[in-house]
Amino acid sequence: MSRYTGPRLRIVRALGTDLPGLTRKTPSNRPAPPGQHGSRPNRRKSEFGAQLMEKQKLRYNYGLNETQLRGVFREAERSRLPTGEKLVELLERRLDNIVFRGGLAPTIPAARQLVRHRHVLLNGKRVNIPSIRLRVGDTITVTERGRKVQSVVDALANAPLERAEWIVFDEATLSLRLAHLPPGDATPFAFEAQKVVEFYALRV
Repeated sequence: MSRYTGPRLRIVRALGTDLPGLTRKTPSNRPAPPGQHGSRPNRRKSEFGAQLMEKQKLRYNYGLNETQLRGVFREAERSRLPTGEKLVELLERRLDNIVFRGGLAPTIPAARQLVRHRHVLLNGKRVNIPSIRLRVGDTITVTERGRKVQSVVDALANAPLERAEWIVFDEATLSLRLAHLPPGDATPFAFEAQKVVEFYALRV
C-alpha cells in the first residue's frame, strides 16, 4: 500500500481528530465524517473498527505506508518497554518528524520534502532520508539555502504546534537537538496505543 496523496482534510474528518503532522487544516465547518451517511447520529464502531481507526491515525499523521508501520511495530515489540509506548517513541524520532515537531516545517510532508531536497544537515552532514531515526544528542541544522524555503519561513513565523519539550531549539543557528527520548504519550493528537497493539496482535 503506497503513501496517501489524496485529500488530507477528508482523512481528518474520517478519523475524527486533527492530525497536525498531515495537515494544518481542521474540519471546523464540516466535523462529520465524509460521505452521505457521515452525519448520521450514534454511529457505532466495532472493536475492530476502533482499533483500525487508532492505527490509521499513526499511518496518516507520520506519512507511513502499511508495510513501514508494520515494520516499526515489529521493532517496538522486541523492546523491553511497553510496545505502544516504544512504537510512539520510534515514530517521533524520525528525522522528518523532528524537523516538524521542532517548528521548522508546517507539516511532516513539508519536512520530508526539505530532507529529500538536502536542505537539512544531521550532525553537520547532508542527508536525504526522512526515516533516519535520531539518537539523543543528535543535531539538525537547516542549510543557508533551506532557510529561504517558504515553508521554513512560514513555520518559523507561525509555528504549527508548540515545540516538543524533548527538542532544544537554537534560534541563532536554526538548529534542533534531541535532548532526550520522546515519551510514550508524545503524539500531538488523541491516541490510544493499546488499540494499535491489539490490532496487530493477530496480524504481525
